[in-house]
Amino acid sequence: MTNHLGIALIQLNPTVGDLAGNLEKIRHAYRKATAEGVDLVIASELVVTGYPPEDLMLKPSFQEATEKAVHALAAELTGGTGPGLLIGAPWRDGDALYNASLLLDDGKVVNARFKHDLPNYGVFDERRIFSSGPLPGPVNFRGVRLGVMLCEDMWTSEVTECLVESGAEILVVLNGSPFEVDKPDQRLNLAVARSVESGLPLIYTNQIGGQDELVFDGGSFVIGHDRTLAARAANWREEEMITRWHQDKSAWLCDVGPMAEETSGTEAVYQALLLGLRDYVTKNGFPGVLIGLSGGIDSALTAALAVDALGSDRVHGIRMPSPYTSPASLEDAEILADNLGMRLDTISIEPAMVAFDAMLKELFAGQDADATEENIQARARGMTLMALSNKFDHLVLSTGNKSEMSVGYATLYGDMAGGFAILKDVYKTTVYKCCRWRNVHFPEGALGPKGMVLPDRILTKAPSAELKPDQCDQDTLPPYEDLDAILSCLIEKDMSVDEIAGQGYDRKTVSWVWKMLDIAEYKRRQAPPGVKITSCSFGRDRRYPITNRYKGLA
Repeated sequence: MTNHLGIALIQLNPTVGDLAGNLEKIRHAYRKATAEGVDLVIASELVVTGYPPEDLMLKPSFQEATEKAVHALAAELTGGTGPGLLIGAPWRDGDALYNASLLLDDGKVVNARFKHDLPNYGVFDERRIFSSGPLPGPVNFRGVRLGVMLCEDMWTSEVTECLVESGAEILVVLNGSPFEVDKPDQRLNLAVARSVESGLPLIYTNQIGGQDELVFDGGSFVIGHDRTLAARAANWREEEMITRWHQDKSAWLCDVGPMAEETSGTEAVYQALLLGLRDYVTKNGFPGVLIGLSGGIDSALTAALAVDALGSDRVHGIRMPSPYTSPASLEDAEILADNLGMRLDTISIEPAMVAFDAMLKELFAGQDADATEENIQARARGMTLMALSNKFDHLVLSTGNKSEMSVGYATLYGDMAGGFAILKDVYKTTVYKCCRWRNVHFPEGALGPKGMVLPDRILTKAPSAELKPDQCDQDTLPPYEDLDAILSCLIEKDMSVDEIAGQGYDRKTVSWVWKMLDIAEYKRRQAPPGVKITSCSFGRDRRYPITNRYKGLA
């Protein structure tokens, strides 16, 4: 039995379904950790398949391919002289499929533990795919009893209590924990709670990277038996974090290790959007992106994120003026593109407007112009961008934010057209915060230019769709500070009209926002995916019926 351990936490960026690529990442990190003289290498939840694999995991052929890949990897760890490897992978036992942690050592899979607490809320539906494992006992690794858990197993005390009663000496948690604002504190608090209950140190390994609408922030850490933070890996990047352990009497102690600074607030939001966009584009094989640059703040932030994520050579901006587009907006878009070093072209939509007027003249005879004509402009722009996307294979980034999507202030098949909506879960007030933050900070890992890239006038002028003369968002919407606060109460906090009005907001305004939120559901069902940053993003987090007569306004 040993009284010293070197343990490497490897936080990787796997791709769902890329078994060969994911295993190569594991091998590379394992080799680097081996050179550091460690005894055990710990990866994240379902790192072999990528997380979350969703219904891909239900394919028997994929299950078989995964198991073959794991056995092949285990066979490489021969002789018993190198470190063991603890990884997350799906695993079959009889007729059941489990979300498993697998210990690979001496050329084989020597132990498997199955996730007990399967999350079935928000974006998670693991009960659809996996069977719940029994309450686990410790895993014996070279004389040390490891209390291995998988993600949600740590969020309640039941699994920890069972591991402690069975003699665990170190708690180890393999995670696939998506980013949300304020979630890092929640994770740390839960880890400390499990450490307090058990009196044991805790290792927490998380993945990084974007997977469809989810983004993972890393930040793996170790909590000592005294509940202090002993080591922390960086956010937003792959890393192999080496920790050193020794046994003092009956307790395992972790020497103070690397201590990366935790990102938080607006910086964390910006990094989440940047990484989510980069991985969506690159993992899906798009050569670049297209953005309709209006001269407004939403398209400006989208462009800055795209250049930071992909580099200016992969970002193509298109100005699409109408007779209502102001010279200032055209100028602002040009300054922005110059600041970012990205290509900018101009295509007027006026010929399309004239053509649609002629096409619809007979049927529209006697009807006053209204939002119909405004939406035709937005749809002409959407069709233009999609035509360029078809021709050059670039992904169109739609630029609408969560405030607009909440109340339906967006045009189906117009400004909602596109393949990825980077600001889909970002309220308008947060859009402003991100722009101001980017102008004074340079994000780690960004490929764009340093300095103030977003023109000041874009940040200070009144938002407008510019679909008719002298139009302004606030002509039809409450001030964004009020709108976003009310929406947050309705969406993230699920509060009633009475409760929100009780906080000092005008009841009539709150009722109007509730109504608009409900009736815009059919639009949101047709919106492209986008990065989740809040606790309740539109989509799998919030599955409201389109046909719905409950108004909740009494």
